[in-house]
Amino acid sequence: MLATNRVQTKTVNKVESRVLAKAVTKLFKYWGISQDAQCSLLGISPSSRKKIKSMEEGLVGIPTGRDSYERVGYLLAIHKALRLLYPQNPELLYGWVTMRNQKFDGRTPLEVMTEDGYLGIAKVSRYLDMNRVH
Repeated sequence: MLATNRVQTKTVNKVESRVLAKAVTKLFKYWGISQDAQCSLLGISPSSRKKIKSMEEGLVGIPTGRDSYERVGYLLAIHKALRLLYPQNPELLYGWVTMRNQKFDGRTPLEVMTEDGYLGIAKVSRYLDMNRVH
């Protein structure tokens, strides 16, 4: 299902979409981020907060469309990279996204992702991939 850190839309059915929704909302809880930030990361309106709750409960899947699937793919890739980089350090594993980073001009990765949207999410994912390789 995952290809090059992105979820392919043509291979995701309703059940898989709900599984992805539960996975990404669980990740958001681990990261301890606000519902507004969650909406921003998923590319949905802040007025759609109820949808986040329904996603957590597995009642609905992630929003349909390539943009949403790619965002979720990148977010899960970020989590995977952090698990590989910090397997014994839960503080960094789950807190890294909210820590200031010189490579992002003193912004947190979460700020990069929410302020720069899709491109920011991709940027953070690629940054972690580069650090994982070296």
